[in-house]
Amino acid sequence: MPEPLAPFSVPAAARREGLSVFVRGLEVQAGIGVHAHEQGVLQCLMLDVTLELGARPVDRLADTVNYETVAEAAAKLVAEGHIGLVETFAERLALACLEDVRVRRVKVRVEKPGCLPGAAAAGCEVVYGR
Repeated sequence: MPEPLAPFSVPAAARREGLSVFVRGLEVQAGIGVHAHEQGVLQCLMLDVTLELGARPVDRLADTVNYETVAEAAAKLVAEGHIGLVETFAERLALACLEDVRVRRVKVRVEKPGCLPGAAAAGCEVVYGR
């Protein structure tokens, strides 16, 4: 039988400065775009979201932000219907993430692969804080 693990301790010189929770490369199919050929079709968006939390201890899921809520917020935004600009999508997703009072700062990056010939993707990044 293995020996029990020793209690976890933080070195005296260590100081927690913060916590970031992130989701990278979340792919969603969204109605997005301002051009006539983009109306009524779904396009791929790649999302990167970083949530910055305070410097408090995290021992349980309730102490942090579950990254599944980021995916749920993106899915809800997609379900609301066509959005003209990736900038609008990014802002709405960022503001949805800020609804959780534990989130002090949020950065949302939205890439639209294949929308610009010769480029892997184009898009935007928005940052909100409180």
